[in-house]
Amino acid sequence: MNFASDNTAGVAPEILAAIARANEGFALAYGNDACTARVERRFAEIFEREVAVFLVPTGTAANALALAHLAPPWGAVLCHAESHIATDECGAPEFFGSGLKLVGLHGAAGKITAETLARELAERQWGGPHHVSPAVLSLSQATEAGTIYRPHEIRRLAEIAHGRGLAVHMDGARLANALARMNASPAEATWKAGVDVLSFGATKGGALAAEGVLFFDPARGADMSERRKRGGHLVSKHRFIAAQSEAYLAGDLWLKLARHANAMADRLAEGLLRAGLAPVWPVEANELFVLLPRPASERLKAKGASFYPWITDSLPAGVKVPADEILVRLVTSFATTTAEVDEFVAIAHTS
Repeated sequence: MNFASDNTAGVAPEILAAIARANEGFALAYGNDACTARVERRFAEIFEREVAVFLVPTGTAANALALAHLAPPWGAVLCHAESHIATDECGAPEFFGSGLKLVGLHGAAGKITAETLARELAERQWGGPHHVSPAVLSLSQATEAGTIYRPHEIRRLAEIAHGRGLAVHMDGARLANALARMNASPAEATWKAGVDVLSFGATKGGALAAEGVLFFDPARGADMSERRKRGGHLVSKHRFIAAQSEAYLAGDLWLKLARHANAMADRLAEGLLRAGLAPVWPVEANELFVLLPRPASERLKAKGASFYPWITDSLPAGVKVPADEILVRLVTSFATTTAEVDEFVAIAHTS
């Protein structure tokens, strides 16, 4: 019953097999191999346009290098106050961005609204010589609350950002889960809605260590290869990252794995709801958040269940965490089974 994170799952068998195949023989290093070239073409097919692709081993590297490329050291990256880049990347965006500033915006359910963005851009003090200049809007898809931005929401936020000269970055660590939930293509949910640069995640979705920075205007990615190398994230045996990405994208495996994770989250939410434990936010990807009575939490942990308590300022209006309950995050993955879900629900439901 491991619901701590989708990072706790192993590697999807198809991807592990691809790594083994890539281990046969020799290949040029540093991304000059045939597999990397195929991956670049596959990304262009999926997103319906030419893209500049830079593969890296971690999501933090993808986010930090992308933001450093988009913002000057005196620039500000506007993001949700509880976004991954703001809370869980140990200052990496600021470090790689030579001191750029993350400006956290608040919003319910982990999302920035168009009204909040417009107000912050209009009312805060911006610009030199005394203040940072707004340079990037970064959106998490899915959010840290497990919610998603629909294409029309992204489009409106991008219009506001572009109107003030900001680039739009998307942290797509769980993009596959968001797309599996929406009736929208990868293109419609990204560049067609105004996203300029995407951190494309595969690791949480079933890869071992494979992420990518995608520039939807390839010219904007000029010198990114040098930034990646200087940042220590150009892997010499690059074919092993490319092999993971190729297998992940082949035959839409990435969406198949995400659909399974989402279905397990739905099953878990439905089971807990029958037990009187309703998610505090809509379950829109592969994460759900519930208020567990402390005795239920203790029973679950005694039976080996793994999950994390969660602290947030994004709860819906009127929702508070009582002293005898604990807000927990439950994350499903491509490897989650119905048996795990049903056992968790049964133990949580025990009076």
